[in-house]
Amino acid sequence: MTALDPALVLDTLPQMLLDVGAIERNIAIKEAWTRDHGMVLAPHIKTTMTEEIVRRQLPGCWGVTVATTAQAAKAVEWGATRILVANEVLFRAHLEQLRSMLATSELEIYALVDSAAGVAAAAEVFEGADRPLRVLIDVGISGGRTGIRAPGEAGPLAALVVAAEGLLLAGVSAYEGVAPNVRTEENLAAVDSHCRLARDIFESLEYDVAEPVFTVGGSAFQDRAAMFLPAGAVNVLRSGCYVVHDHGTYAGVSPVPGLEAAAVVRALVVSAPEPGRVILNAGKRELAYDAGLPVIVGHYRGAEVLSGGSASAATLTKLFDHHAIVDGAVGFEVGDTVDLGISHPCSVFDRWREVIAVGADGVEVWEPAF
Repeated sequence: MTALDPALVLDTLPQMLLDVGAIERNIAIKEAWTRDHGMVLAPHIKTTMTEEIVRRQLPGCWGVTVATTAQAAKAVEWGATRILVANEVLFRAHLEQLRSMLATSELEIYALVDSAAGVAAAAEVFEGADRPLRVLIDVGISGGRTGIRAPGEAGPLAALVVAAEGLLLAGVSAYEGVAPNVRTEENLAAVDSHCRLARDIFESLEYDVAEPVFTVGGSAFQDRAAMFLPAGAVNVLRSGCYVVHDHGTYAGVSPVPGLEAAAVVRALVVSAPEPGRVILNAGKRELAYDAGLPVIVGHYRGAEVLSGGSASAATLTKLFDHHAIVDGAVGFEVGDTVDLGISHPCSVFDRWREVIAVGADGVEVWEPAF
């Protein structure tokens, strides 16, 4: 049985469905790809924040990546022993949480800095700590998110980290995924430039650790990042979306062959108010839409398969809170069900308290922990 089986008995609709076999295959494919390209993997678990998925990822990984200290705490609960917080941590209570985690567990924790204020905030909390916080210099791009913008900023910032008690200068971080998810020559040149800058900054610094970390992220351009890995580093790839892949933006841009979309949302046709138009009982509260509207990948009437994938010309054209408009819906009737493929999996798991995981051994209920 797979998540796309129309005969799957569900207690409610709409419902998010996961194909466990596809998830496990994606994990194996990504681990092999990472090894083959001279990197180690620290998957960004904020994509799913689902224990059963993360525990499947852990055995083949160097560590895990998170965005927040709350996610870091969950990662420890699920068995992670090395955590990379791909973010600036400045709020005192969050820094104290990291110090407490380090004091009570055999952990390594990495966090990013891009300012003197960030170093000072961490240094104040970690002064006198038995186990240090490992710090990565965050390298960004003009117009992007966090991170220093020029090579000349790195040396003085690194010196502040080295001088601070309780902190270890442990490497450099960059995020090439800030670029739009398109493989135009112009866009790839910008990605390459960013990765090259981060590598050059890494090679310009001296570190407090024997095995400094050079880390890049994203599921869209990891092949480009792999072209700019410095020697003498632990080169950490922190992709997240690969684990469930998608039917949209990453399906169109990922350089990793063989990944399968492992998540759909099954919804019900609840109205057919106009010719060629039907209304589904799923909308913004159930579906990701920040990287494109969902696509219909299956159409069923009871256990009968009416169409799948590109065979359906029906197109979602608008979302409301709990409804979606589908146009071009020839042959659709009230009571039919559809499977909706999602673009950008990072924006759908947090909408669900429970998801249905369908595997060879049956059906389980998994609970994302956002």
